[in-house]
Amino acid sequence: MLIAGFEGPTVPVELRALAREFGLGGVILFSRNVEEPGQVAELCHEAAGLDGEWPTWVSVDQEGGRVARLKAPFTEWPPMAALGRSGDAALAKRFGRALAAELAAVGITLDFAPVLDVHTNARNEVIGDRALSEHADEVARLGTEIVRALQDAGVAACGKHFPGHGDTSVDSHVELPIVEHPAERLRAIEFVPFRAAIAAGVSAIMTAHVLLPAIDEQEPATLSRAVVTGFLRGELGFDGLIVGDDLEMKAVTGRHAVPAAGVLAAAAGCDVVLICSGDQETQAATLEALIHAVEDGRLSRAGIEDSLKRQRRAKERYLTSRVPRRPAAARTLREALEGGRHQAIAAEMARFV
Repeated sequence: MLIAGFEGPTVPVELRALAREFGLGGVILFSRNVEEPGQVAELCHEAAGLDGEWPTWVSVDQEGGRVARLKAPFTEWPPMAALGRSGDAALAKRFGRALAAELAAVGITLDFAPVLDVHTNARNEVIGDRALSEHADEVARLGTEIVRALQDAGVAACGKHFPGHGDTSVDSHVELPIVEHPAERLRAIEFVPFRAAIAAGVSAIMTAHVLLPAIDEQEPATLSRAVVTGFLRGELGFDGLIVGDDLEMKAVTGRHAVPAAGVLAAAAGCDVVLICSGDQETQAATLEALIHAVEDGRLSRAGIEDSLKRQRRAKERYLTSRVPRRPAAARTLREALEGGRHQAIAAEMARFV
């Protein structure tokens, strides 16, 4: 139930020990883990085998624009606002296919993209040009093209940040944003792209660390059963993988220790959580807290089993037949990354920056 960050260009021994002791849902890569394509391919191959029972997710935030962990010679994509201004669904599909081809070439199997937030607040710098549009229908239309393109090419997509981070004015990395909208407004605007992505078969949805007092006065969405189980699982009917955003963000740690937040996220209905810093002691403590919460009845054993079943179902689709026996050869990587086709797509998108 954990996707873990780590330091450096190789899998550290501490993370190997964590995987042996507890099992591991996956890893997440950041710029600190990336040197060049061959090294990334070796790292991804190594990471995919960390859990002895199931392949582990190798995930990344590769959105385009300022949120992109893979730099040149990987294609450096313009921000998604440029794609939104183009209004071109065919271009969105070509972008998604090209993005997936580069990720798959090095062995990345889960991309935390696309952003499905509706950018309705001009002061919202944390989302800003990461969003496709200020119009819900456009985010839905173009976002679903990206979802389908990624997944048709064998990379699981994860729409984010439910129930919507578009109308906030503070960054959840540093404090807790408050969204004052009632449920009726959320249904009319914020939920629209997520509902469309669910209809398109999106494999995963990431929750936001935002407080919605009209729904839950106590806990941010990631830790709120009313939001995660009530709205996303219940009202929207999503039966895919629900991923809790990084539990080490200040919007959460300002209220809870990370292990306690992990238990609350699981109780809310999250199937897997992110702990991104690379602090293996915190990661182990969170997994221990989940085990103890099941043992003392604070977490339902049946609920945990349901989460594991959903993750196995997604892994059966994307990992069991797609993870290569060896890293991609240098020639394969060159062909995937150095062709002019992807640069041409990026240039076409850049016309709308």
